[in-house]
Amino acid sequence: MSLNLPAGMEIHAPIKPAYETILTADALALVAKLHRAYEGVRQELLQARIDRQAAIDAGEMPDFLPETRNIREGDWSVSPLPKALERRRSEITGPVEAKMVINAFNSGADSYMADFEDSNSPKWDNQMQGQVNLYKAIRRELSFVNEAGKEYRLNEKIATLQIRPRGWHLDEKHVTVDGRRVSGGIFDFALVFFHNAKEQLARGAGPFYYLPKMESHLEARLWNDIFVMAQEHIGLPRGTIKATVLVETVLATFEMEEILYELREHSAGLNAGRWDYIFSCIKKFKKNPDFCLANRAAITMEVPFMRSYALQLVKVCHSRGAPAMGGMSALIPIKNDPEANEKALAGIRHDKARDAKDGFDGGWVAHPGLVSIAAEEFQKVLADRPNQWDKQRHEVFTAADFLDFQPSQPITEAGVRNNINVGIHYLGSWLAGNGCVPIHNLMEDAATAEISRSQVWQWVVSPKGVLDDGRKVTAAMVRGMIAEELAKVKAAVSEQGENTATYDQAAVIFDKMSLSTEFPEFLTLPLYEAMD
Repeated sequence: MSLNLPAGMEIHAPIKPAYETILTADALALVAKLHRAYEGVRQELLQARIDRQAAIDAGEMPDFLPETRNIREGDWSVSPLPKALERRRSEITGPVEAKMVINAFNSGADSYMADFEDSNSPKWDNQMQGQVNLYKAIRRELSFVNEAGKEYRLNEKIATLQIRPRGWHLDEKHVTVDGRRVSGGIFDFALVFFHNAKEQLARGAGPFYYLPKMESHLEARLWNDIFVMAQEHIGLPRGTIKATVLVETVLATFEMEEILYELREHSAGLNAGRWDYIFSCIKKFKKNPDFCLANRAAITMEVPFMRSYALQLVKVCHSRGAPAMGGMSALIPIKNDPEANEKALAGIRHDKARDAKDGFDGGWVAHPGLVSIAAEEFQKVLADRPNQWDKQRHEVFTAADFLDFQPSQPITEAGVRNNINVGIHYLGSWLAGNGCVPIHNLMEDAATAEISRSQVWQWVVSPKGVLDDGRKVTAAMVRGMIAEELAKVKAAVSEQGENTATYDQAAVIFDKMSLSTEFPEFLTLPLYEAMD
């Protein structure tokens, strides 16, 4: 099937009939326009990440930027929010597969973040079908019938839609302009914005976005510039777009106010993206001999560096008139085990109660069954208020607070094995096209898989990577466990009636990503190249 492509653009992927409604000449013209205007800036910012990492590897530790002190000390606020974003006590997230889109919209949550990023495996068909699904859902035309004949349709009252495009580090390898791959984030944003922004505006809820993986305010400035150009391109007033930034890198913590400032016309606040944040800390300080984190399960929101980061986010947002959104607990409801299920739900309730008490205006859940718990805990604190902006925090946090990486123990054999098992299981599912996977009663996505493999890498490299029984974590130990955990994963997957074809490849990739001499920056980069 042929398309009318802009000059200089090529698409190296199958074009199914439904995709034609998305890959129109006018929509692709916006992709090409944004690419030509900003691809050079994106590459400069990605190089700046590499340069900053080299400095940290050499011993330089992050701190607040002296050159932006005037922003931190200035008197300014973000622009007012539209009514559709005033109340966000419960936000559900998930990939853009049709059934999940419908269930999320119908979940009772205040808003739904449709995800083209961490919980979505970026196969071409997943990205394009996701665009089709959102196009239909926004117009209330989306339905789905499963293999048993059960039909899913949108309710009359649905959650407010927010959309997460891919991060700056990810390309869309199937689309090139002037011989260069386009940014995955620009591709996702431009198509969904071009086709749906005016429709969303007419319906009173949108266009709203979530922005992932930023490491600096300059990366926020790039998004702001893109928003300005895109709005001008289709004739929307500047500031129509509203976007929430996920603070999921340790470097962004030092630039929260600057990030809000850059996006102040388009800002819908900040979100504490905890899982990627933990991964970011491991990645940034992996060569620091004094840095080593304990088992993943021990890194809760109550440990010092996570607590400081969360409270700083509330403080910054509320001082600037912006929503402060709590992050995701990975716990999910557990079927057929009432005792374990009650324990999981209690964990969710504790998580949301703490966030509400701290001043967050709402929080994320990964499953429709958890929406009511999140809403109840925020209702107890907020009552009839739409937010907690009246709750101003006055703590003064220093760099030392954000870099107080405790605990460093325990590291256990069970912890190492769990990371390996989860890593292989998730990678196998991701390669098969599923980016959001329940494993051991937790909802895993790319962020939690990144923690799994990065912790194993660091425990092997670090002199502090010692088990609680005194054994040093070594490459030989890990390789032996990879073989054993691969067998367990394949047995579990086979028992569920699923195909095990991708799991041997997943184990090879996990080995390479957790035991290579140099630390691979993102798990998803080589995985993306390995998939169709």
